[in-house]
Amino acid sequence: MAFSVKSGKTKIVYLPVTTSTAIAKGSIVSFSSGYLIAATSTTAAQTHAGVLAKDIAATDADYAVARSVPVIVPVEKNVIWEGPVTSGLVAADVGLLVDLTDCLTISRATSTYDVAEVVKVISTTKGLFKLNLGGSTGGIQG
Repeated sequence: MAFSVKSGKTKIVYLPVTTSTAIAKGSIVSFSSGYLIAATSTTAAQTHAGVLAKDIAATDADYAVARSVPVIVPVEKNVIWEGPVTSGLVAADVGLLVDLTDCLTISRATSTYDVAEVVKVISTTKGLFKLNLGGSTGGIQG
């Protein structure tokens, strides 16, 4: 599963991606040395650019070529994203700040980097979140 917009205004921007790097559609992407990479459990929220709008696969003709790829970015605060959780999401988590397990999954058990705010529990493994995507327009309002 991947992150998808549930409410709020977003737009597509094209940003440079690290060559020869496969990243799944719906992944949170982060800047490293001026190029996009898949976000990790330890990438700072300020480096997160948005959510990748298309798969990047090793079989793509331009996989090893310098290029820009489409990224979904918020254009207002408090955009709501649906996304997967490692496990155990409960009603008491609503309002808490949490981190990533990887670029495709929220970790409800950690809160070092404060990548997302839990907005609603859909199930123990899926929820609605405000993602802290760096910059002043997409981050969690605090």
